[in-house]
Formats: sequence, structure tokens, C-alpha cells
Amino acid sequence: MAKNFISNRDLGSFGENLAKEFLIKKKFKIIDMNYHYSKNSEIDIIASKDNILHFIEVKTRTQNIFGEPVEAITPKKLSSIYKCAVFYMQNHKNNYKSFQIDAIGILLSKDKEAEFKFIENISL
Repeated sequence: MAKNFISNRDLGSFGENLAKEFLIKKKFKIIDMNYHYSKNSEIDIIASKDNILHFIEVKTRTQNIFGEPVEAITPKKLSSIYKCAVFYMQNHKNNYKSFQIDAIGILLSKDKEAEFKFIENISL
């Protein structure tokens, strides 16, 4: 599953695709990926389930010597995701009763296995 990554961008894209498949298996409907609000603000995955819109940040790492992948989501990043989510909700017609921000941390082991940590409804 894992491979030698040339860049962090390649690793991130690989992780986002793994996260997408992970969510599909959990019965989420993928609505959009890599939604940009501004030059520096992006949501990795927008998905829906049970009439709730999920804005999902994905962090992928090949080792956890600096902590779990989801620990890399800073308050500044979370605030950026929230602003982007509000902008999306205001500018897209939808029938969702609510939205939440989730995180998926992916740790790729040396034996090429992916370990997922899914945290729902994270907040500032």
C-alpha cells in the first residue's frame, strides 16, 4: 500500500485517496475533494452522511515520532477549515441540517499497512 514518496504532496494525495475509500466503506457520500476557499485555505474532503455535511481534514504520516498525524492539525488550521466550511454552506444550495469538522489521521507502517484514526466533530 505505502510506497516511496517523492514529496509531502504525493504522500498527502495518497492519504486523501485512502481516506476517501475509508469513508466510502463507512457509507459516506463523497461530495468534493480539495475544495479551495482561498489561496491558503482548503478542505481535503467534503462528504455527507445521515443528513450531516462533513468537512474532513486528512493528515498522513509515515512515522509518528513527532506525534499522531491528527496532532498536526493546529488551532490556526482548524479555524481556517471552519471559515471555509461556513463559506461553503453559504454558497452552495444544500438541504443538510448541520455540518461538522472531522479529522482522519493515517499512519503508514513500514510493512505498507495503513492505520486510520477517525475523529468526528472536532472543534476549536
